[in-house]
Amino acid sequence: MTSQPEQTLENHLVDQLEKLGNKRVLIKGEADLLQNLKSQLEVHNKVSLSTNDFTQILNFINKGNVFERAKILRDRIPYTNDLGEFKTIELINQLHWCQNQFQVTQQVSIEGKYKNRYDVTLLINGLPLVQIELKRRGLELKEAFKQTDRYGIHSYGSGQGLFQFIQIFVISIGVNTKYYANSALKDRSFKQTFYWSDTKNKLVTQLSNFTDIFLEPCHISKMVTKYVVLNESQKSLMVLRPYQFYAVEAIIDRVKTTPKFGYIWHTTGSGKTLTSFKTAQILTNLPQVYKVVFVVDRKDLDYQTTKEFNSFSKGSIDGTNNTQALVNQLADDTKLIVTTIQKLNTAISKARHIAKMEALKDKRIVFIFDECHRSQFGKTHEDIKGFFEGCQMFGFTGTPIFEENAGSNSYGKRTTTMLFGDCLHKYVITDAIRDENVLKFSVEYISTFKKKDHILDINMEAIDEEEVMRAPQRLNNIADFIINNHGRKSHNREFTSIFCVSSVPTLIDYYNKLHKKKLAGEHNLTVATIFSYGANVDLIDNDSFEQDWEEGEFGIAADNPRDEYGNPSKKHLREFLDEFIGHYNTKFATNYSTKDSQSFYNYYNDVANRVKHRQVDILLVVNMFLTGFDSKHLNTLYVDKNLKYHGLIQAFSRTNRILNELKSQGNIVCFRNLKQATDDAITLFSNINAKDEIIMQPYEDYVLKFNEAFIKLLQIAPTVNSVNDLPSEVEELEFIKAFRELMRIKNVLGTFTEFTFEDVSMPEQSFEDYKSKYLDLYDKAKGENQKEKVSILADVDFELELIHRDEINVSYILKLLTKLKDAPEEEKEKQQKAIVDPMVGESQLRSKRELVEKFIRENLPHIEDSEQIQDEFAEFWTKERIEAIRKLSEEEGLESERLEDVISRYIYTEKEPLRDEVVSIMKNKPGLSKRRTTAERVIGKIIDFVDTFISGIAAA
Repeated sequence: MTSQPEQTLENHLVDQLEKLGNKRVLIKGEADLLQNLKSQLEVHNKVSLSTNDFTQILNFINKGNVFERAKILRDRIPYTNDLGEFKTIELINQLHWCQNQFQVTQQVSIEGKYKNRYDVTLLINGLPLVQIELKRRGLELKEAFKQTDRYGIHSYGSGQGLFQFIQIFVISIGVNTKYYANSALKDRSFKQTFYWSDTKNKLVTQLSNFTDIFLEPCHISKMVTKYVVLNESQKSLMVLRPYQFYAVEAIIDRVKTTPKFGYIWHTTGSGKTLTSFKTAQILTNLPQVYKVVFVVDRKDLDYQTTKEFNSFSKGSIDGTNNTQALVNQLADDTKLIVTTIQKLNTAISKARHIAKMEALKDKRIVFIFDECHRSQFGKTHEDIKGFFEGCQMFGFTGTPIFEENAGSNSYGKRTTTMLFGDCLHKYVITDAIRDENVLKFSVEYISTFKKKDHILDINMEAIDEEEVMRAPQRLNNIADFIINNHGRKSHNREFTSIFCVSSVPTLIDYYNKLHKKKLAGEHNLTVATIFSYGANVDLIDNDSFEQDWEEGEFGIAADNPRDEYGNPSKKHLREFLDEFIGHYNTKFATNYSTKDSQSFYNYYNDVANRVKHRQVDILLVVNMFLTGFDSKHLNTLYVDKNLKYHGLIQAFSRTNRILNELKSQGNIVCFRNLKQATDDAITLFSNINAKDEIIMQPYEDYVLKFNEAFIKLLQIAPTVNSVNDLPSEVEELEFIKAFRELMRIKNVLGTFTEFTFEDVSMPEQSFEDYKSKYLDLYDKAKGENQKEKVSILADVDFELELIHRDEINVSYILKLLTKLKDAPEEEKEKQQKAIVDPMVGESQLRSKRELVEKFIRENLPHIEDSEQIQDEFAEFWTKERIEAIRKLSEEEGLESERLEDVISRYIYTEKEPLRDEVVSIMKNKPGLSKRRTTAERVIGKIIDFVDTFISGIAAA
């Protein structure tokens, strides 16, 4: 048997789960599921439930979405028994997680929009909490993932909605097995599915091995009760990855068994905040722990961490605004505190606080230090440790301090081990890249001296190198390089960037050049900046930065900003910052300044927020934002400063957070020769042999990969038209996979500054033509997905984000329409093709093709002056939009004004309309049996309307 059939795989799995202690139970549909739930709750709670009791319980738990039911799962459920007595039952035992009732069933059939049968279900106390979906070997694991999404849309919420209690999904093709939380569908991504591993980070991928470890009843129950996190801000579930689980378990074990310290080495970008939150949350419930204090070293992280902690558990902590508030919290019954090391030091050193603090000296307080590679290496750390005699300290770091990268102070060289003792768990960057939890780096070295290339033609022999680095011509050419290449690095501004430079005066020079070029119309990038100017240094930064970077932040005294003629400026650094903040205020209609620390701090937070939401293209900094700042939409770091060791890894790691298929790597563009520094940092934090695992291959290797992928594509479809003749969906699937792989490689190639289609064996027009056929198959699969009998293409991920291209917008179309209008008669057909063909190849614009063709056919011939095209097209578009609203209202019997309100909210929030919201605008409400399908059909039409008339058509 070359491929293990799904049914055989399923039967073996159920047998194994039964041997592990799950009782096998036959459940055909919802009636069996409800009967079993009643009996299991009776056993678990040692009660007898009457029909009326159970009806009350069902009514109480049958409400809300997945997130709300996850809360219900963890609460006690009230009911009034037949004697009129108020009672409660427990759905799951969270304190003693092994003391639950465990069952396994298979092929449960639930009918919703369509009738679906689920492969294998693990029931805990009768509730389906873990769902396992299997595909035969040879298929993509992603297909099982897409199938769970489809079930979520079609049937999990049907009837009593018990399958909305699912906490964890498991997907497997036998040789590969992953798990993930039942997060909201809008937040779910295959990138957020995880392999399990052992404590040494060795992957457990084989289904039978995974089942023995992960699906063992006590372990899976512990994962559900302890290691699924309810994210309040996202209203979604999260589950810890294996290295996070082992780290938390290691700290809990150390607190329970010993007073020793310890630290966790988890690479930057691997989710230390979630790990530390779960650690803190569990520690606060241990009777031997008096308090847990989470310590950060900068005010921005104080704000950020408090916000993130409270998103995991609303109101779980109070961030302290001042030292007195911290002292009060240490003295009252607040169990979990987030504060800064500076405020903690003030609390134990100032006479006015000592009286309250003295009572805490011998208490069992657990301190958790975030990013402990930074501020815990001086006198403050020793003072805190000396004051709290009964404390226990744990550090989290992505880049520990070793002998090689330790800075010296009055205490001598201090390493992480000297301060915190044992490393309790290690998960380094090579582990994270292998597990696809962070991305590789693509590092380009753009030399700025003549001996390397031609950005700056200058004789290096008789001139100081640092003076050359500040030369106006060099800075100007680097600014031009960034302007010319930012589109390709950021995938047409789908992502954002940080540009870090050596000093504040250099930053000012760069900012002025970029701003002047923008005013001259040379670019339309949004550039923002923030830096310390002297008085505010203590607010954001501290001396620990000296260990992270070679240059000081302010440069030498004479190193002033330059005017446009290269002469030193007499303006104070703060005046420059206020001027730049003024530009920011004009752009975003804000009112920030440096007039006081609070206004400056608010500006800092606003900049961070706008970078995360892609409203800033380039953030120009010296040191700020190079550590501790986390944004999945940031993919490029421009570097014009000397980085080394942990400072280099931390800075590079701003770019490599996992997001989607479009973000294939973190881009590092170095304008200094940091190759040896990069090799040294990789060697220190992994090993030199791991370099190829961390740094992407050179350009030529991806050219070769592209050409090999092109050959494979031609073997399936030798010509573009041969795609039409593929005999079945099996061959179509092979074409989809082959072209998708070609797109993935092209996506990487496109970020290299030297990329051109002339370097590869496939003409650009052929790529576009095949892409159109690929999108035709996507449309076919989308249509098949609406039918009850689902095609094999329905669960394929077409990764359309690789196709989306922003530059084809209404301005582009109008430009081509003008060209068409003015073209000679013999050229018109060719010009029209130039308009329509690109729209066929863009997923967002295909829906607009018909309307544009209608405008060309019915309106364009009657326009006398091509200058009128823009106004005529806008009028046409508006009329068509109004007509589409009218047609939708009429076809579905909707109140048109309220429909426009629903559409407006959807455009503003980007959240699909709720089913009840759509039903409320129907003139004739459908019966309960048809309400779901009718509402979903209308929602689909609303989404199509927005895709056609709004998305991708706004003016540039």
